[in-house]
Amino acid sequence: MRNLLALLTVVLFITSCNSQKKIAEEHPKSKEVSVPMSNEVAVSQPALMEAVKKTPSIHLEVPKITENSLQEPKEEKSMEETVIQAPVPAIETSTTIDHSSFDQLLKKYVTDDGHVDYAGLKKERKKLSSYIVLIKNNAPEDSWTKNDLLAYYMNAYNAMTIDLILRNYPTESIKDIKNPWEQRFWQIGDKWINLEEIEHQILRKMDDPRIHFGINCASFSCPPLMNEAFVADKVDSQLHQLAVQFVNDSKRNSITADRVEISNIFKWFKKDFTQEGDIVDFLNKYSKVKINADARVRYMDYNWNLNK
Repeated sequence: MRNLLALLTVVLFITSCNSQKKIAEEHPKSKEVSVPMSNEVAVSQPALMEAVKKTPSIHLEVPKITENSLQEPKEEKSMEETVIQAPVPAIETSTTIDHSSFDQLLKKYVTDDGHVDYAGLKKERKKLSSYIVLIKNNAPEDSWTKNDLLAYYMNAYNAMTIDLILRNYPTESIKDIKNPWEQRFWQIGDKWINLEEIEHQILRKMDDPRIHFGINCASFSCPPLMNEAFVADKVDSQLHQLAVQFVNDSKRNSITADRVEISNIFKWFKKDFTQEGDIVDFLNKYSKVKINADARVRYMDYNWNLNK
């Protein structure tokens, strides 16, 4: 805008000077036009009017002045600076609890073949109790997966069974405790719960018969207690490992091609193990010996002595 005004001033000044010179030549007696050497152009009114009449019409486009045009121009970003940010997907985090404290206890006090050092565990009962409180304060939510639930409830069952033994230790058998599976010493959320409810009302209804190899009844004939905690991301492989281990455990089952003598667990929970065939079909999924379809099946006596 300032440049435009300056240009207009110069044009008027030159035009005025030329006009005045011509007027002076044509009218010697006219009053001289005084043109001071300054930023302002001062001319007499008659002379100016005459000059305007004789000056060719000049058309200048003056840009419209708006409020925005008076602001500082915005600096344009280069193509390198103008980057479209792709939406960043939310990182999924686990909604379940951390079972590592229970895992540490199991690794420390349970052998590879399932013998439990209850005397040592009793010295660290506070750690076990803290984990059971963790179980109580982190009840399962609707968003949990089946594997989350399997890991949670099998760990809860095993931790509470150990706690039951420690409450009555020393003892030679879980069956020496009055109504062991009906005792309500523990909570999940606001609900007081017992071992029977966890096993029969929750875990068995999840339609995975391998849970019987994962939960431990603190007895010799029971599938050995695993010396690590269940975790959701590998609970399936953990249960598979336990199934293979138990079915082929010669101390608890005897299997040949024509005859099998197996744990009473397979009799007590036959409905769970025969959902996709008979008991031999189930055993053949994990047995290292191929069992004939017409093999004779018998069940062994159960040893309830403590798994120490």
